[in-house]
Amino acid sequence: MKMENQELINQVTEKAKKWLTSAYDIETRSEVKRMLDKEDKTELVESFYKELEFGTGGLRGIMGAGTNRMNKYTVGAATQGLSNYLNANFKNLKQISVVIGHDCRNNSRFFAETSADIFSANGIKVYLFDDMRPTPEMSFAIRYLGCQSGIILTASHNPKEYNGYKAYWDDGAQVLAPHDAGIIDEVNKIMSPADIKFVGNKQLIQIIGEDVDKIYLDKVKTLSLNPDAIACHKDMKIVYTPIHGTGMMLIPRALKMWGFENVHTVPEQMVKDGNFSTVVSPNPENAEALSMAVALAKKIDADIVMASDPDADRIGIAMKNDKGEWILVNGNQTCMIFLYYIITQYKKKGKMTGKEFVVKTIVTTETIKRIAEKNDLEIKDCYTGFKWIAREIRLNEGKKKYIGGGEESYGFLAEDFVRDKDSVSACCLISEIAAWAKDNGKTLYEMLMDIYVEYGYSKEAAVSVVKPGKTGAEEIKQMMTDFRNNPPKELGGSNIVLRKDYQTLEQINDKGIRSKIDMPATSNVLQYFTADGSKVSVRPSGTEPKIKFYIEVRGEMGCSHCFDSAEVEATKKVGAIKKSLCVA
Repeated sequence: MKMENQELINQVTEKAKKWLTSAYDIETRSEVKRMLDKEDKTELVESFYKELEFGTGGLRGIMGAGTNRMNKYTVGAATQGLSNYLNANFKNLKQISVVIGHDCRNNSRFFAETSADIFSANGIKVYLFDDMRPTPEMSFAIRYLGCQSGIILTASHNPKEYNGYKAYWDDGAQVLAPHDAGIIDEVNKIMSPADIKFVGNKQLIQIIGEDVDKIYLDKVKTLSLNPDAIACHKDMKIVYTPIHGTGMMLIPRALKMWGFENVHTVPEQMVKDGNFSTVVSPNPENAEALSMAVALAKKIDADIVMASDPDADRIGIAMKNDKGEWILVNGNQTCMIFLYYIITQYKKKGKMTGKEFVVKTIVTTETIKRIAEKNDLEIKDCYTGFKWIAREIRLNEGKKKYIGGGEESYGFLAEDFVRDKDSVSACCLISEIAAWAKDNGKTLYEMLMDIYVEYGYSKEAAVSVVKPGKTGAEEIKQMMTDFRNNPPKELGGSNIVLRKDYQTLEQINDKGIRSKIDMPATSNVLQYFTADGSKVSVRPSGTEPKIKFYIEVRGEMGCSHCFDSAEVEATKKVGAIKKSLCVA
């Protein structure tokens, strides 16, 4: 495809030519020259039409040369800006320190070592992991080592072309206001490679690894709520895959520490591989990513299948249904199962003091709210992203006890010593839950059916409309504007009784009464609640070129064998809502 906008081509050409100077390395200059020489300017425009923005979630983008790509210079600018902000904010500290972790992606180690050099060149002590490690362990290490910040080089579950850079604060959580805006300001002040201190001070870089692994895994072990169930079913067959990522470093070991003796890994995927050569996409939300694990499970007649994404913060689960077929557990169901189990065990052991709370995000199933409220437990709603769940933990530290929180995108956190979603603890805990269910003569599937019967059935569906590139970003912006200016009056034949706009922090009911929404910040999210109990959330992704629609519909399950009929009715309702939204 040829770009017709000559003015834009001229602008990016001038911008790209600045990358041909000696300030940039030979490899970068060669890559830029190749793009400049190509007749088709699409790649050049996509690489240079804007700056790769350091947003509230850090950086994420396709790797390559250019201002809109993940490379030595965009990562360098981010690290220099963060260094400047840390030095300004903690100037009274004798020694500022940071932790650096990374995943299995191509260039992740290079970006991590480049960042270590820059931090140390700015007088900041660096704890650099000796190899790839899970994101949750990096979060843990910040608190354990008493650091002021930390970064992880990862693009999570994105395709292989991507990499990313996430910044964390001294509480072990991703940065929030006011630090996010402050760091962004400092990053934006970096105008050229000359502003970046690339030559490191090796005396300020300390390699860490097993010393932190052991402490972290010991802490994860404390989350076990029913070791007796594990002891009874230690031979339960577990299949696990890290999908080539960081989970292989700790998860099999953690399962062994918990007492599981029959863990089978997928050998082809226990190989560190930034190209993720055995999958189309390393995303545990996709059935294809778990296909090899499920094939192994069928072969050995396993009890449960688990997968973690490349940076091991998300967990994917598969289980057998009542027909013996392997099915995926979605993120909402995962969160429901975890919280149901934790609450059940807390009550059984008399650990409930009245000060416990759980957290979910606004787009996660409302069934979790019903589970919490029916058990007299406080439920907190927050924005999408674990930094907001971490914020609730921080605000309530020393006053209330956090016992779990999660979001629909396959993330769960059972502990407060980590401040990001954690598949290491989640894999161990779901294995214990499967053992507990078995101890009670049930399968995980039957346990999920019990939850639906007791707390009501719900079906969730997500639709992502992908709009890549510059024109795509403009289309997504226009779609949100249209929804705001012309909101739907009904969805799937049911009238909307409540509309929420988190950008204005205002809600309006079907009687036209307006009221404020109590949230810590604004967010570009719209929500619609219908008379029949359905909920639809609309938001642009903060990390990918897409707009997301989260649909939840309610149904009834009179018995544990009524799931199929409830699914049929709910699927029809979801289809009708998609049609109303014009995303069918």
